[in-house]
Amino acid sequence: MSKQIGVLRVGVTVLASAAFVASWSSGFLVPAIATVDVAPLTLLVWRFVPLAVVLLAIVSLTRAAKGVTAADVRRQALIGLFAQFGYCTAVYAAVASGVATGTTALIDAVQPLVVAMLVGPLLGLKVRGAQWAGLVVGAAGVFLVVRSQLDDSTAHPAAYLWPAVAMVCLIVGTFLQRRSEPRTSTLVTLAIHVSVTALALIPITAIAGQLVPPASVSFWLAVVFSAVFPTLAAYGLYWWLLRRVGITALNALLFLVAPATAAAGALLLGEPLTVVTLIGFALCGAGVVAVLVSEGRARPAAQSQAEAASIIGSR
Repeated sequence: MSKQIGVLRVGVTVLASAAFVASWSSGFLVPAIATVDVAPLTLLVWRFVPLAVVLLAIVSLTRAAKGVTAADVRRQALIGLFAQFGYCTAVYAAVASGVATGTTALIDAVQPLVVAMLVGPLLGLKVRGAQWAGLVVGAAGVFLVVRSQLDDSTAHPAAYLWPAVAMVCLIVGTFLQRRSEPRTSTLVTLAIHVSVTALALIPITAIAGQLVPPASVSFWLAVVFSAVFPTLAAYGLYWWLLRRVGITALNALLFLVAPATAAAGALLLGEPLTVVTLIGFALCGAGVVAVLVSEGRARPAAQSQAEAASIIGSR
């Protein structure tokens, strides 16, 4: 019975990981497709404001925030400012400045290597040799996937700072979440993050004169899509997987975002898809597998050591 439960848990984690990669990748494509005739800030603010109202209503009706303290809210508000407001605003700014979606994903995908270098001194976690090897292989794959897009970009060199800012914001938010006790559910966490992002975006968009939304059906379809997939699905799965598989394995999954974005870009935006790109896909997959397998083998050993220590301590 326990074996069946273990298989089920693995299956759920694999499906959740695939859904996470697909939904997170859509976050790079939405601003490229939907902001052709609309200011990026307009789409961004209306992506968050209605969703904040809906989530707060659900939390209130279900009493999901029962037991959540003011300190919990402040902590999650700070995390949301980095992980959602800072990250999403920087990604939209990068795309609006002419940085290709694949290039933005490439810079964003450097995050796992940065996280791997920081988990030791900041969280006291060990990154094993197999995980380092997987991360390096994955990084090489990401580079190959988006290399051809670098030559086609006409963005100003300073525009490439925006994807770097996005990466730093998500890293800071992830470490803040990982270092804090998970006292809020995923629903409450999302509600706080989305609400804080909406409140921060409203005055910025109003000052820029881009708060009034267009009446077009295509705009509101883009709003609904971006609220459901890059926000609810992607971020909900991000925080859920962070608790489920750990910070190193989760960041390894981000390596798959660049290939997924490049594949979707080839179908939807006509971006190049070559043999070199396919080789990069294979390297990304191999890197992720290496990290996840190493993580999976280490967990039973750690649990066995903890159980042994508990038995010894009880004698």
